[in-house]
Amino acid sequence: MNRELVEAARRGDRDAFDALVRQEVAGVYRTTLAILGNAADAEEATQDAFVSAWRNLRSLRDTSRFDAWLGRIVVNSSRMTLRRRRGVREISMNADQLPSQASRPVGTSDDPEATAVGADAFDRAFERLPIEDRHLLTVTYAEDRSLDDVGRLLGIPIGTVKSRLSRARAALARALEGQA
Repeated sequence: MNRELVEAARRGDRDAFDALVRQEVAGVYRTTLAILGNAADAEEATQDAFVSAWRNLRSLRDTSRFDAWLGRIVVNSSRMTLRRRRGVREISMNADQLPSQASRPVGTSDDPEATAVGADAFDRAFERLPIEDRHLLTVTYAEDRSLDDVGRLLGIPIGTVKSRLSRARAALARALEGQA
């Protein structure tokens, strides 16, 4: 993230904001897709997030916290998209979107049929999590970020990242156990 670009966009420079969008759009889309589970909703939430960011950019006090600020907007945009869907949540992650072979849910393997069953169980468990937990798990595992990077992105200390991540993994494990 380029601080000068953020500052120029804050002053109303549309070209600077367009450059920021180009830098951030892929990550924002991946996050909304992981949270919402389908491309149409992810595209809508991504677009809504950037519209909201443009409208509220002047309220950003510390340009070095742009990533954390945008992350909160993305989560809120995803939440609003879910509300517009009136509570219908369809999370569909492919097996290749799961964090790693070692951390895949029980029942997944290299066997495509078994992997599909495990991915379905994972999808159902993941959709039961609060949006904040989905976001945290997505940026940590699906985007393969370090804990330091996640802390910077969310604007929270690394200790808080660790505790929230532990809570989110435990919630996911409980949701997976409930399906067994």
